[in-house]
Amino acid sequence: MSTYREIFANREFRNLWIGSALGNASSTMTSLTLAIVVDATTGSALLAAMIMFGPSLAQVLGVSTLMSAADTARPRRILTVLALLSTVAVGTQAAFDLGAGIRLLLALAVAYGLSIGAGVRWGLLSEVTRADQFVLGRSAMNLSVGAMQIAGFGIAGILLQAVSPGTVLWLATGLSALAVLVIRFGLQDRAPRRVARTGFAETWRGNRRLLEQTRIRPLFLALMLPNGLIVGCEALFVPYAGDRAGWLLAAGAAGMMTGDLVVGRFLTRAGRRTAARWLRFGLAVPFLGFAFDLPIGVLSLLVALGSVGYSASLAQQEVLVDLTPAELRGQVLGLESALRMTTFGVVAILAGALADLTSAAPTMAGFAAASLLVSVLLSRPLARVMTPEVWIGSRHGSSAAAEGLQTVRAAGDPDRRRPAGELG
Repeated sequence: MSTYREIFANREFRNLWIGSALGNASSTMTSLTLAIVVDATTGSALLAAMIMFGPSLAQVLGVSTLMSAADTARPRRILTVLALLSTVAVGTQAAFDLGAGIRLLLALAVAYGLSIGAGVRWGLLSEVTRADQFVLGRSAMNLSVGAMQIAGFGIAGILLQAVSPGTVLWLATGLSALAVLVIRFGLQDRAPRRVARTGFAETWRGNRRLLEQTRIRPLFLALMLPNGLIVGCEALFVPYAGDRAGWLLAAGAAGMMTGDLVVGRFLTRAGRRTAARWLRFGLAVPFLGFAFDLPIGVLSLLVALGSVGYSASLAQQEVLVDLTPAELRGQVLGLESALRMTTFGVVAILAGALADLTSAAPTMAGFAAASLLVSVLLSRPLARVMTPEVWIGSRHGSSAAAEGLQTVRAAGDPDRRRPAGELG
C-alpha cells in the first residue's frame, strides 16, 4: 500500500497539491467574508446562503460548455489562466465597496472557472500518480481542502473581529496570486489526453457518452443528493450562529479531513466500499442535533462527526473512475464535481429561502432527515454497483472500460479482480 510520503516525493504532485491548497484557502476566506458582509448589510439568510454557496450553480455552465477542456486542453495552461482570473476577481472584491448583487456576479464568474478547473485537476491527478496511488492522491487533495477550510474559516473568523473585511479579502487575493505562480512554474506542460476541439459540441459529445452508461448514474446521485442536503445545513451556519459560524464550519472541515485521511490511507479497496455503505448514514444523523437547542461546542462536535461521512465519496469516485474510458476520465470527474457543486448551490439557496420563512434550526434538521432518507433509498442501486462482484474496468484499458468488463475472482484471492479477457 502506497504512503503519503511516497506521493509527496513526486514533485509535480506536490506542486499540484500546493496550488490547490492555496486556491482553496483563498476561496474559503473569501466566501465566509462575503457571507458575513452580506448578512450584516441585508439581514437575509437567503442572500447569505447565495453568496456563500450560490456560486456553485455556475458550475452547471461549465458542464454544459467547456468541460471538454479537462481532456482536450493543456492542463497547466488552463489551470494557470483560471487561477489568474480568480485572483483578479477576489482583488476586485477587496478593492471596491460593491453591492450584494455585483459581489454575487463576481463569485459566479469565479465558480464557472473553478468548475472547469476541477475536471482539469482531477484528470491531471490520474496522470501524475500511478494507478495504485490515485485514491491516495485524491485523499491527499481532499485533505488539503479540509485543512485549508479549517485555516481559512478559522483565520477569516478571527481576523474579521479585528480588521476590516477588505483586509481579509486582500489576504485572500495574495494567496490566490501565489497559487498562480506555483501552478505555472511547478507543473509540467503536458499534452491533452485526447485530440479534439475544445468547445460546446465536444463537451456534450463526451457528456452523452458518460450519461448513457447506466452503471454510473447511481454513483452520480449518491455523490450529489445526500451530500448536497447536508450542505444545505451548512449554508445556514451563518444565519444560525452569526460570528460563531466559523467554529461550525471549521469543525465540518476537520471531520471531513479526518474521514479522508482514514479512508484514503488505511483502508483497502474492499474496505473503502464497505465503509462507504455506513458512512453515508453517519453523514446525516449528527446534523439532526440542530433540532435541539444545544451549546455551540456540542453542535461543533456533532458537525465534525457527521462530516466524516463525506469520505464515502472516495469509494464512489474510485468506482466511477474504474467504469470510465481513460480518454474521458478528466471529463467524468469534472462532470461529477460540477453536478455535485451545482446541487450544493441549489440546495443551499432552497435552505436559505425556507429559513427566511421559518428559522434556521428546523430547516437544518429537516434537510438532515431528507439526506438520511435519500441514502436509504439509494442503498439497493448502489449495492449493485459497489459490490466487488460487479465488473471493474481497467484504468489503462479505455476501450474495454467503455464496453464494460466482466470480472471474475482470481484463484486463491477473493479480493482480486481482473477482466475476463485477461484469463490465461
